[in-house]
Amino acid sequence: MTTLTSAPVAPLLDRLFGEAASATSPAMASVSREERARLMNSKTEYLDLYTCLKDLWLPVSRETGNLLYMLTRSIRAKTVVEFGTSFGISTLHIAAALRDNGGGRLVTTEFEPSKVERSRQHLVEGGLLDLVEIREGDALMTLAADLPDSIDLVLLDGAKSLYSDVLALIEPRLRPGALVVADNADFCPDYLAHVRSPASGYLSTPFADDIELSMRSV
Repeated sequence: MTTLTSAPVAPLLDRLFGEAASATSPAMASVSREERARLMNSKTEYLDLYTCLKDLWLPVSRETGNLLYMLTRSIRAKTVVEFGTSFGISTLHIAAALRDNGGGRLVTTEFEPSKVERSRQHLVEGGLLDLVEIREGDALMTLAADLPDSIDLVLLDGAKSLYSDVLALIEPRLRPGALVVADNADFCPDYLAHVRSPASGYLSTPFADDIELSMRSV
């Protein structure tokens, strides 16, 4: 048995995935598809979009959650950075892996205060809060300082237009062999162009439906 597959984490995740599947966002329903696409691609109005999305969970899939757990375990990660906590489903998977690795530190960041509070509650319920530092605010500020000296794994799952900018903040601290998992990467053409460039210092490949898995090679 692992922390991920035993109580309290396993039944907690079952409940949270169920809640996520039934969640709605009346505010977002009033936004047209064209406006939603424009906001998603904007580097200046992304906060407006994610304010509209505050009632939606935006979780990783169960498969992606399991992948995050397995990657964190397989490289024996001790330091992880996550962009986009939301309600903490991905955070729980990574923190469970850190627990089974013998401990570590997960720095995660979330713009929406109500999601910060709920994710903290879920981490307490899962018995994993001691491994997680939740930073509230815009990731371009919360991840601009006080990061671990050496980072083993990164999850990018926040505002898609910011993937390249957030990676630039973290990149100097990535150890050789560190992994970067970008969810919904198809929405991030500039990010994909960067990590797939032979000169970028990454080996990168698409994985599953819309994940980009990259390894820092230098």
